[in-house]
Amino acid sequence: MAPVEPTFGSPVSGNTARLGATLHVKGEITGNEDLHIDGSVEGLVHLEERKLTVGATARLTADVIAREVVVYGSVKGNLRARDRIEIKKDGSVVGDLTTARIMIEDGAYFKGSIEIDKTGDAKDASDKSSNGRVSRPTAVATSSSSV
Repeated sequence: MAPVEPTFGSPVSGNTARLGATLHVKGEITGNEDLHIDGSVEGLVHLEERKLTVGATARLTADVIAREVVVYGSVKGNLRARDRIEIKKDGSVVGDLTTARIMIEDGAYFKGSIEIDKTGDAKDASDKSSNGRVSRPTAVATSSSSV
C-alpha cells in the first residue's frame, strides 16, 4: 500500500499553505506559495509573488510583503502588495499600505496612510518620493455609509 500524502488547503485553491487558528509564529515567514493565516504572527511575512489571506481569526503584528493581501482579521503593521490589497468588512488594519490597487469594504477599519504605486512594484515604493501619490491618514469607521 502506497503512503498517503497529506494535503494542505483546498484542491480548488491550488498550492495554498495554511497556518491554523491555534498556532503562533514569532519571527519571519518567507515562501513561494499562497498562505492563509488563521493564527497569530509576530514579525515579517514575505511572500513576494504570492497571495496572503489573513483569516477572520488571525491576529498579525507584522509587516507584510506579497503580490496580493486580503484581510478578514486584524493586522498591525505595514502592508506592501505589488498587485492589490483588500480589507474585508470585518477586517482591521493599523499601518501604512503601498499597492497598485486598494479595496476597503464598508464596515472595515483602517488607520494609516495609502500610497498608490502605479508601477506595480510596491516593494521599491519606500525608496521613491511621494510626489504625485496618494498618501494621507485615513480612518474608516464601522458604519453602513459608503467609503
